Amino acid sequence: MNQLDTTAETADIVVIGAGLSGIGAAKYLKDDFPDKKILLLESRDSIGGTWDLFKYPGIRSDDAVHHYGFAFKPWLHEDAIAEGHLIMDYLHETLTEFGLDKILRLRHRVTAADWSSQDAQWTLHVTVTDEQGNETHQIIRTSFVFSSTGYYRYDEGYEPRFEGREDFQGDILHPQHWPEGYDYSGKRVVIIGSGATAVTMLPAMLKGDGAAAHVTMLQRTPSYIASIPRVDKVAQVLMKVFGIERGYALTRRKNIWRDHFLVTVMSRFPRFGRWLVRSMTVKELPKGFDVDTHFSPPYNPWDQRLCATPDGDFFQAIREGSADVVTDQIERFTKDGIQLMSGRHLKADIIVTATGLAMQMLGGIEPTVDGTPVKVSDSVLYRGALISGVPNWALMIGFTKATWTLRIRNVTRLVAEVIREMDRQGRDIALPVAPEGMPTADLFDLSAGYMRRAKDVLPRQGTGLPWQMHTTFVRDNRLFKGRLIHDDIKFSNRTSSPERVTSVEAVS
Repeated sequence: MNQLDTTAETADIVVIGAGLSGIGAAKYLKDDFPDKKILLLESRDSIGGTWDLFKYPGIRSDDAVHHYGFAFKPWLHEDAIAEGHLIMDYLHETLTEFGLDKILRLRHRVTAADWSSQDAQWTLHVTVTDEQGNETHQIIRTSFVFSSTGYYRYDEGYEPRFEGREDFQGDILHPQHWPEGYDYSGKRVVIIGSGATAVTMLPAMLKGDGAAAHVTMLQRTPSYIASIPRVDKVAQVLMKVFGIERGYALTRRKNIWRDHFLVTVMSRFPRFGRWLVRSMTVKELPKGFDVDTHFSPPYNPWDQRLCATPDGDFFQAIREGSADVVTDQIERFTKDGIQLMSGRHLKADIIVTATGLAMQMLGGIEPTVDGTPVKVSDSVLYRGALISGVPNWALMIGFTKATWTLRIRNVTRLVAEVIREMDRQGRDIALPVAPEGMPTADLFDLSAGYMRRAKDVLPRQGTGLPWQMHTTFVRDNRLFKGRLIHDDIKFSNRTSSPERVTSVEAVS
């Protein structure tokens, strides 16, 4: 049942997306502007984003939650590498503890966003779904939009076409659409893929009473996999000695600099990085295991993200003989498994296509500015957050070589400074304008397949301040020191005629 609601609600700031980034952004902006009306919109019927969406076995963090989580709320659980349900508990606690539940609107999907320079406002078209599945269409008008919608599609994952797929008589599952409570006990499982999801699922499917009989990770190209402690004993000592607040802050700092050091060393000295990871892998695997075939990627460390295995559980499953890794290419699916190019046949009852994400920006929203559609891939990001040619809109982009969410506070600081400058000047519009002819570069520096496939949807960055961002927190954080607003942000007032905002007389 669809109904049209012609009433409009107004807000000063609307945060779109109630995953970890959106919840963090809403908290910071609420602190920065206690007198402004802020709304937090979530299209799904639960907060959590990734952590609520994914239900596949073993879903967990790849980074320690001490620095993946919020600076303002200590992570107190013993496990630093945490399972998804623990992270969800943490997010629910954050929501209620800081009063964000009062500004949250679940089942509010933004389907369109239109900017009017005459009104200096965004008109958000929102589909609201009640618990019975009935839809109404509402309008929310706001002065500023903060997009925390992530970087991939929630409704579909990436899955290449496999010849003979229809011949396979078992189940074919993508991790992004894993059926809750799915029974794989006693089954032979082949996981196609070698990324973080596959590395997580393999050991998880071999644990407990409902364990699979055997799990094979079938990869075309190896990945770097490193064993890390599930429990951070240093963090526990720091919080015991210095107290929770200070000990947690010290743990975050420790983790940030540790990760930065490892990434820097491996990136500058890739031969050493390859040797280091390989030597660690050899120690984890049975004597005589073919490490060079299955765990020696053709690229350097941090050309793609390293996969983490807590306490080496991935390697343990291989040592115990309940799992193996096959490096080959797929010729076709058969009725009872997968035929490989080498001539080998893998028998399977279940095939898991852990083949990646389908990337998209702004949650699929295609904004218009004074009636002209915005093509995000043609834009450049100011400090990796504000979109050139798009007024009063910020998006959360995280790091590729550090924990994604470490960037939340700096992005909200930038937004807060822009809004305060508008208030100080008595202006309604803040428009990032990229200098004509400015050289640009790719936004991300990873060679992963999902990044390469997304070239035509990702915005770009400049090669120098203020149109630049870095992929590690330590380097990027330096770009947020001092004054964040430069002349490339043009401040102006609403127009009296429907002219494009770029034609308005601007005051920097």
